[in-house]
Amino acid sequence: MKSRRFDLIVFDWDGTLFDSTGLIVRCIQSACRDIGAEVPSDEAAAYVIGLGLNDALKHAVPGLDPSRYPELGSRYRQHYFARQHELVLFDGVLPMLQTLKARNHWLAVATGKSRRGLDEALAQSDLGSLFDSTRTADETASKPHPMMLEQLMRELGADPHRTLMIGDTTHDLQLAANAGAAAVGVSYGAHEPAAFESFAPLFVAHSAPELHDWLVRHA
Repeated sequence: MKSRRFDLIVFDWDGTLFDSTGLIVRCIQSACRDIGAEVPSDEAAAYVIGLGLNDALKHAVPGLDPSRYPELGSRYRQHYFARQHELVLFDGVLPMLQTLKARNHWLAVATGKSRRGLDEALAQSDLGSLFDSTRTADETASKPHPMMLEQLMRELGADPHRTLMIGDTTHDLQLAANAGAAAVGVSYGAHEPAAFESFAPLFVAHSAPELHDWLVRHA
């Protein structure tokens, strides 16, 4: 078998493994309506996906009185947790992860979700056993700060040059660059792939099966 290039493969969650971009956008917008705040456009709400919740809301609704962000965050969480059972994995994600696990890569998640949110999503999708470690934005620094990726590499004993970050946003690709790791983008999530060019990803996949095929051949 061809020797592998990467020991550790780290995935973003929302918009990369889980088809959740649309729901997150709608929940941000609904939370804004609840408290009478300016409602961001679909594009503006999608842009902040991948950031920690506090950072995301401050970017999406910059004109809000700072004292009201906790209220907005609370309303967002209520909307999201009420509907997260509707979410599913992108087609092809499960066999991809199973293939990578069989090849003895370490697998991890680096996400802007909260620990509660990720744990519930892992339980719902029954994927917890496939990942060697995970990091969430409420237990470390939010993307694109390199801390969560650095912590995963340190925990699992992976060097930056043998670590690959995969995500659907520029926040993910900037995270990889800041941590000295390689990156692959996916075009089917929150950000338009044209925005990836300045980060020079190794590849941009247009579906999970296409990502699977690339990883088998190049990771």
